[in-house]
Amino acid sequence: MPRKHPRLELDAAIHAPIRFSLVAVLSTEGECAFQQICHQLAVNAATLSKNVAYLETAGYVEVRKGFVGKRPRTWLSLTPAGLEAFNRHTAALHAISHVGNAP
Repeated sequence: MPRKHPRLELDAAIHAPIRFSLVAVLSTEGECAFQQICHQLAVNAATLSKNVAYLETAGYVEVRKGFVGKRPRTWLSLTPAGLEAFNRHTAALHAISHVGNAP
């Protein structure tokens, strides 16, 4: 019986470049301000918002809204399910990059 190829473990919700970058940042930095992530990923607020909504629907990102003084702010964090999905996804990428080296 043939072995299952690791590409089948890739998570479509995370695989898109902006979403992958967003989840990677949140996995290492924890909760981050929305504007900080816009700056880090070099995307505008509309683009980030669309990708955050996708990941929030998947249950991978949590959005927290509040105020700093009188100014509204938004913070993003990875859920435990999001961190688990990111770890599986990166493990699959690693396995794919080494698939030719398998015995």
